Amino acid sequence: MHAMQYEITLPADYDMGIVRDRVARKGRLLDNWEGLGLKAFLMRERGTGGSPVNQYAPFYLWNTMEGMNTFLWGGAFQVIPDDFGRPPVRQWTGLAYEEGAAAGSPARVALRRRQQVPDGVRLAEVMKDAADEAGRLTAGDGAVLAAAAVDTSRWELVHFSLWEGDAPKAEGEVFEVLHLSSPGRDRLPRGRRW
Repeated sequence: MHAMQYEITLPADYDMGIVRDRVARKGRLLDNWEGLGLKAFLMRERGTGGSPVNQYAPFYLWNTMEGMNTFLWGGAFQVIPDDFGRPPVRQWTGLAYEEGAAAGSPARVALRRRQQVPDGVRLAEVMKDAADEAGRLTAGDGAVLAAAAVDTSRWELVHFSLWEGDAPKAEGEVFEVLHLSSPGRDRLPRGRRW
């Protein structure tokens, strides 16, 4: 499993209805994408839910590198640079994926928490704790799914979860889920990945 995300921060007075309309028109184009576990079309609106910015920030879990590379280099991603400029695309190696009790429910909210891996720690313990966090998140009421991943070039962990209602009171950024494409969600490997 590979996690990927890019963020497009928009002006403070940007009409976020444009983003909603765009996703309503184009979101389904990835509903059958080969190699994609899931894509959560995420948005934050300035002043809503504590967000300081207007932002479109889709989050992906890929089953295959070929699917991700076909998306990035085969033309589908090019509409983002064409319309908004080329954003940095963050990538993390998957540590764990779990489904929650609300797995069959539509996801309404996403929670993303990034944290640095401190120097001087036992990496095996930190990665195990991050993987276990995915399980703890999915034990919560309303949890649809959770994943943990690591970027070893920055030594940064990302914890990502989807919720059917309000996100739990936890540290991290809260996003609205506009659409969820999940053609290979059933093939995302469950549990710890080592």
